[in-house]
Amino acid sequence: MGFGHSHSHKKKNMVRRVRSASKAAQHDLAHAEDKDHHDSTGHDWIAGKHHHAEHGQPYPDLPSSHHPHPQHAEGYPWARVEHADYDKPGQVPPGHPHPEVFDPAVRQGAWAKFREKELGAKGWKEEVDRCLAHGLEAAPSVKDRTISTFARGELPHFAGINTFAKTPYLEDVNKVSQFDAAIIGVPFDIGTTYRSGTRFGPQGIRRISALYGTYNYELGVDLRESLKWCDVGDVFTIANIEKGFDQISKAVAHVRSNGVFPIMLGGDHSIGYPNVRGIAPFIDGPVGIIHIDRHVDTQETDMDERMHTTPWFHATNIPNAPPVNLVQLGIGGWQAPRPGVKVGRSRGTTVLTIDDICEMGVERAAEIALDVAWKGAKAVYLSFDVDSLDSGFVPGTGWPEPGGFLPREVLKLLRLVAREGLSGMEVVEVAPAYDPSDMTALVATRGIMDVLATLVNEGKLGRKPPTELPPPPYWPERKSKKAKAKK
Repeated sequence: MGFGHSHSHKKKNMVRRVRSASKAAQHDLAHAEDKDHHDSTGHDWIAGKHHHAEHGQPYPDLPSSHHPHPQHAEGYPWARVEHADYDKPGQVPPGHPHPEVFDPAVRQGAWAKFREKELGAKGWKEEVDRCLAHGLEAAPSVKDRTISTFARGELPHFAGINTFAKTPYLEDVNKVSQFDAAIIGVPFDIGTTYRSGTRFGPQGIRRISALYGTYNYELGVDLRESLKWCDVGDVFTIANIEKGFDQISKAVAHVRSNGVFPIMLGGDHSIGYPNVRGIAPFIDGPVGIIHIDRHVDTQETDMDERMHTTPWFHATNIPNAPPVNLVQLGIGGWQAPRPGVKVGRSRGTTVLTIDDICEMGVERAAEIALDVAWKGAKAVYLSFDVDSLDSGFVPGTGWPEPGGFLPREVLKLLRLVAREGLSGMEVVEVAPAYDPSDMTALVATRGIMDVLATLVNEGKLGRKPPTELPPPPYWPERKSKKAKAKK
């Protein structure tokens, strides 16, 4: 149904609405062409022409705000009326041309406004009740009785113990099966080959994550309402590479074996290997790996040890994590050891450089990543290294490299590759000491939140609230071979 402004027709005295706009914005509701027009600022009326002052958008029920008129009282309600002759976008009456209007019904901004209404508030009410029960009711002088004496929830953002995004801390990890997802800190940087400090990554990520709420406007999701998640704290990592790996694998395996989605906060990138080793035994078939980074990380050893330059050599030695299902996105620059490149060539891994992705676009790169990682696989693991971004955006990392992703690009890529579901996720190489602004840790936090929101919206994790709205207007259609095969 088209809608825009009204025309009065003498024969049937019928109001019709068409899509219409001036060069700068949409017309306000029109006056009947054969009625008197009152002088008003901004209203240029010429006999035989139909011209109105500009005002606002006609969605969903815009009240008229143009000057008073005998037939159009100021503030009268505007309602969409089907136009029998011109009811399609771009159709206009003969001799009455208008450029196409901005239609908020198919734009993210308008969609998200109406989606928010459907999200519910059960989770928020439960959090308020928990805060009051565990933190005491507020002093009598406090009018807002949802506030507790001791900070126990999301608010205030500057107070409280910093779990990730203020999620509940689960002291007894034997109860993890009660949750959909669990945050696992992995404060491990024994595998670092240059700038150490990523052992403080989990603390840095948790600290800045307090800045966030659980609701995202564009994605139309509130994780508090849709996801039961917790923070299980940090793995007790030993100051020995192999013992540390064993601790990490056992921790990840405990969470995954209970049917819970694990999110690991690194830590240097060497943890990619023990993370996958902890997940793979609980996947009934091959596991694909989507690796977002500037570095290939596929050499066998570095300085005679399994370091943060080697995780994917060893992860793809796991029987159900074949190298042909490893796809690496954003690789390039002057930090790519040739032994790792040789391994990738011999094992048949898939690599897309930043230039590749710039040329084909993020959407196409995501399609390739999903096709490769999911080919014959039962699950896919996501590894996000913050140094995949241009070093100007992430100074707090061990191997910063100019020329990487922009934040907008990498966040979009993360959302797109998460659409078909994940078996687990890691964010690595946050070294807070090099970034007193916490922007590097904030990128890591945002990446996790966007992935979780995508998994919820795609029905892969937690509970997606029902909706009467059309699909989100910003999600490109999935065109992979996998999707076609389903049809």
